[in-house]
Amino acid sequence: MSRAMAMKGERPLRFALAGAANTAFGLSFYPALLWAVPLLRTHYLVALGIAQVVCLCFAYATYKLGVFRTRGNFLREFSTFSSFYLFNYAVNWAALPMLVEWGRVPPAIAQLGFNAVVIVGSYFWHSRVTFRTQGDAR
Repeated sequence: MSRAMAMKGERPLRFALAGAANTAFGLSFYPALLWAVPLLRTHYLVALGIAQVVCLCFAYATYKLGVFRTRGNFLREFSTFSSFYLFNYAVNWAALPMLVEWGRVPPAIAQLGFNAVVIVGSYFWHSRVTFRTQGDAR
């Protein structure tokens, strides 16, 4: 087995580890920001925007450097990476009320299910679109 094939076999594990790190960072950054900058307690939506940008950049770095290990293509990869999350954010805003109001699914359960779909989808999106290499082009 070639080294490249072995590294691709390790990719799902690296993706899971990066996802765990991103989740921990994402869950802690917003409250830490509110704690560290008292003015943002009043302007919590500004803090949310800052947190989303910082967490998106952190996630991009962990996936690019730690999981897919691509070189170059920063602007293309970052815009594709960001578009995945912006699209899912918009779909989430539409899907959650439908699941809760029409489907009578409890909000926390609906959001967990939606996040599970995003997690699985993100692996395929990032491996085939965001961080594809020339050899992977289809």
